[in-house]
Amino acid sequence: MKRRSLMLWVAVPILLVGVAIGLLSLDHRLFVNRPLPPNTSEPYFEIPRGASLRQIAEQLVAEGYLTEPYRFLALAHLSGHAGRLKAGEYAWGEGTTPRALLERLTTGRVVQHSITLVEGWTFRRVRDALAVDERLTGELAQLTDQQIMARLGRPDQHPEGLFFPDTYLFTRGTPRIQILQRSLERMDQVLAEEWARRTPDLPLATPYEALILASIVEREAALASERAEIAGVFVRRLRIGMRLQADPTVVYGLGDEFEGRLRRVHLRDDNPYNTYVRAGLPPTPIALPGRAAIAATLDPADGETLYFVARGDGSHHFSRTLSEHNQAVRRYILGQE
Repeated sequence: MKRRSLMLWVAVPILLVGVAIGLLSLDHRLFVNRPLPPNTSEPYFEIPRGASLRQIAEQLVAEGYLTEPYRFLALAHLSGHAGRLKAGEYAWGEGTTPRALLERLTTGRVVQHSITLVEGWTFRRVRDALAVDERLTGELAQLTDQQIMARLGRPDQHPEGLFFPDTYLFTRGTPRIQILQRSLERMDQVLAEEWARRTPDLPLATPYEALILASIVEREAALASERAEIAGVFVRRLRIGMRLQADPTVVYGLGDEFEGRLRRVHLRDDNPYNTYVRAGLPPTPIALPGRAAIAATLDPADGETLYFVARGDGSHHFSRTLSEHNQAVRRYILGQE
């Protein structure tokens, strides 16, 4: 009888411990597989550099993703991920469990932001776009264009047109100068590729000259379908020594003096970018040309046209002779039939 009582006294606590362990195990499984509130828009969850696992767990609680930190701490230790969580900005969608979140935090699948540099932008607009994006770091505003180019390893180059217009992905905290570096290297690559397959005997001695003309084509062509034809007009003019007479170069040369309307007096203003006054190409590009504009410049459309005028709907009327061009100007610019 005493032996049976002793066994009972031993068995009951063991049973209770087993039940408790089972309940804890069940509770842990429920926690591990229970979806967290989603985080799909800014502000995202951000792990600061140097944050401990406990600090991260408490931050998840403070921001409403967990009810208490201990199960997350236990999950991290049991799975071997403790000490492996990476700093950065994180987002997750519907159905994400604590286990899946932990894997995301340890593999560093951080949020990728984007910034788009647009075809036809000037370098000033590029600088402005980088400056106002608060997700980027590093000051550019205090630097001159020349200082920026020196930091990019091109101290003697004018920055205009050297940066490829595209959408660039980055993580929060990326230096602004890094976006410029990537864009600069991308333009080098694209220009080299297009130069290698250029049409023979173009009146362009270097890739940089092609970049200059491509920037003019970019600013002149509102329709993609007209890029090669516009490029053809300019290439033929260069071949015969005729001035380019491109309005966008005049606007660029005027800088802050341009108030939105090009006047006859502006066309007579003698500066290096006025292609009505000076023959040949301007000294630098006037904007960021995209690949399509570069490709059209290096493979222009054949033909005999030497003139074009805007129709007012984004398209242009192309002419072979000055008299035909003047007639088109009277029709489309002056409104005379």
